Amino acid sequence: MKFSVLIAHYNNGDYFKDCFESLQKQTYTDWEAIIVDDYSNDTEKAKVKSLIADDSRFIFYENEENKGVGYTKRKCVELANGDICGFVDPDDAIFPTAIEDSVEAFKHKKNVVLTYSRFMACDENLNPLYPFKAAKQVLNNDPLFFNYPIQIAHFVAFRKEIYLKGEGIDPLLKSAVDQDLYLKILDFGDALFIPKDLYKYRLHPNGVSQATSKGKAKESFAKVIFKTFKRRNIRVINKKAVPENYHNAEEIFKLLDYQTEKAYRLKVKILTFFQAK
Repeated sequence: MKFSVLIAHYNNGDYFKDCFESLQKQTYTDWEAIIVDDYSNDTEKAKVKSLIADDSRFIFYENEENKGVGYTKRKCVELANGDICGFVDPDDAIFPTAIEDSVEAFKHKKNVVLTYSRFMACDENLNPLYPFKAAKQVLNNDPLFFNYPIQIAHFVAFRKEIYLKGEGIDPLLKSAVDQDLYLKILDFGDALFIPKDLYKYRLHPNGVSQATSKGKAKESFAKVIFKTFKRRNIRVINKKAVPENYHNAEEIFKLLDYQTEKAYRLKVKILTFFQAK
């Protein structure tokens, strides 16, 4: 079972060395790394190309102009040759067993279309700071699951054949791209939580996701959720009508506020417990 590591790169040459070395240390060996560069400057591209020059498992592609993260991540999947795919940001890294643990889950759970794990938040030098404790097994076959509040996060892997059944990543998205991917994949099967730290998430001032304004990110996430309403033909949520057209993020998240309440989360926790039986 071949694994495609997908890397959407934009001017992250200095941090990429850690990502590169973490892939070389993987205990699972049947993998490739698809790098799509989103029109970085020549210096940054040269840094990446120099690192991967002697490792044929790394394949480098370039966009002819800056297209944005949605387009670039979609291109990564299109170019992947693996049965299983997983994104790693070029300024992050993964633990040595990340690919092996993910592949094993897919081998033994045929109904699983997506796996995810805990991640470790790290400082600029990838020294551990704290784990992402919100990650937990989600309730499967729930049309009202929108990853709100966020529970599915890195390290995420998915079956490419399942991805191809849907619309794929929205190429116009500038943020909330991962959420768009997760919700579309889960239209076709189950998610499985791997209760281990498999991903190192670097906190630094130049991180793309960290530099994006919270307002724009919230707006993009809301639009992703609204499109999911329509795709799943959801017209009523918690006895409230879903609007025919998108107006603003506040309207969308108000429909889902009940999902952040303790009573609802306890109910889901109980149902998830029995799901595992």
